[in-house]
Amino acid sequence: MQPDKTILFKTIFMFSALLLFISLMGCTKEIKVNKVTSADKMQQLVINISDYARDIHPKFIIIPQNGCEIAFNDTNPDEAFSPDYMNAVDAFAVEELFYNGDYAPDTYRIDLLRKLATKKKILVSEYITNDGNIDDAVKRNLDEGFVCFPRSEKNYHYKFIPGKIRNENTDDITKVSEAKNYLYLINPSEYEDKESFIEAISKTNFDLVAIDLFFDGDDAFTTEEVNKLKVKANGAKRLVICYMNIGAAENWRYYWKKDWELHHPDFIAKKYEDYENEYWVKFWDKSWQKILYGNDDSYTKKILNAGFDGAILDNAEAYYFLFKDK
Repeated sequence: MQPDKTILFKTIFMFSALLLFISLMGCTKEIKVNKVTSADKMQQLVINISDYARDIHPKFIIIPQNGCEIAFNDTNPDEAFSPDYMNAVDAFAVEELFYNGDYAPDTYRIDLLRKLATKKKILVSEYITNDGNIDDAVKRNLDEGFVCFPRSEKNYHYKFIPGKIRNENTDDITKVSEAKNYLYLINPSEYEDKESFIEAISKTNFDLVAIDLFFDGDDAFTTEEVNKLKVKANGAKRLVICYMNIGAAENWRYYWKKDWELHHPDFIAKKYEDYENEYWVKFWDKSWQKILYGNDDSYTKKILNAGFDGAILDNAEAYYFLFKDK
């Protein structure tokens, strides 16, 4: 007797669907495992940078930016803090928490940061397209105990000094936990030269100033120049922190080679969406880590040599974006 073709086709279809479901479940599990494993590696990278820097400068400040989940065991905010990670960092920085152009509160991260704020200072850079909402953004962060740097639409790329300082004071600031406000000015393109850039910052009373290691290209700030920035206009002390991108490579940096491109070298892993000159990296790769720390030519050592008080380690969330679309 010939088998019923309808039954046969249905059987084949159901079996194929089952195999596809099993395959997809396996892929989903693999992606989740990859993210967790990658997060653990990011956690260790931050710890290693901190250990290296503090062996040279014991009070060196470490502020990872974004990816705050890695402060918790297994990147799970319902778990306990990772003690080694919490000991390695002094504060946490995040971007676009309550505002991302318009009011758009990220309730997941807000709840997460409330937990972290019981242990560390939280620095929040808000992006606000309507200047009428700046005071609201500052107040919402202040109510949570967070320190807010509000940047307007024209200041999306951190190029301008705001005309008003919230919570301005005459206190000496020697620890990040003491900061009541901060300036994030990592793009000096609006300034003709180093001197005018330094002068503009020196005329302000921000408690903490975050700038890039370089003014233009490979023109690094010197210890003398950084020391000038460590004094507010009112004469009080402040902290000067250096920006360093640990999760993405930037093709204008001194370390970038002419023949580098996506997947060459291998640690250049993925295009950074909306940033055409940046690439997500396999940050656990030894060649990339050698660029960041552990030797006299490393980025961290250059920051230390210039006399900065600490570093903001940007793109600590790279563990997520490497696997986001897979």
